[in-house]
Amino acid sequence: MKVRDSGMPEESYWEIFFNPPYILSQLQFDETIKDAVEFGSGYGTFTIPAAKIINGNLHAFDIEPEMISILKEKVLKGKISNIKIHQIDFVKEGTKFNDESVDYTMLFNILHAEDPISLLKETHRILKHDGKVGVIHWIYSSSTPRGPSLDIRPKPDQCIAWLKEAGFALGSGVISLPPYHYGIIGIKK
Repeated sequence: MKVRDSGMPEESYWEIFFNPPYILSQLQFDETIKDAVEFGSGYGTFTIPAAKIINGNLHAFDIEPEMISILKEKVLKGKISNIKIHQIDFVKEGTKFNDESVDYTMLFNILHAEDPISLLKETHRILKHDGKVGVIHWIYSSSTPRGPSLDIRPKPDQCIAWLKEAGFALGSGVISLPPYHYGIIGIKK
């Protein structure tokens, strides 16, 4: 089941909306992390910078064959050995990972899914004790140049409530990620 689509623009346009090193640092994504999972890797905007930070493997999940193909090409071209790419419907099927098997999960611009709680519960299941989930999403404003429609775009307080419902403690307040995003960190206790 594909996450409710907000339309993936041309890669060169998509890339202008993010400063991955800054965003990752603000979400406490650092060298203490061994293994991580990214839900919805897309073009690899965060996948490749994140893989260069951690000490283990970055597992990139996406359902779209085109996105998987683009990321595979980048990984081969860059000779990056710690990115493991998985084409799977993780919303419907989960990750197939063992319980408590990763240190960090990335849920970037994906909680507009029809069932964000199930996605967060899968994240909670695979995270180790004290593992973290980093969430980013588009701010709730019609002035953003793109992003999901406002009727499905989550506000920060909705994301916080979903994190708590899925069993997470808050590891941060709402983090401003200008110009168009916010972030939140959840911790598995």
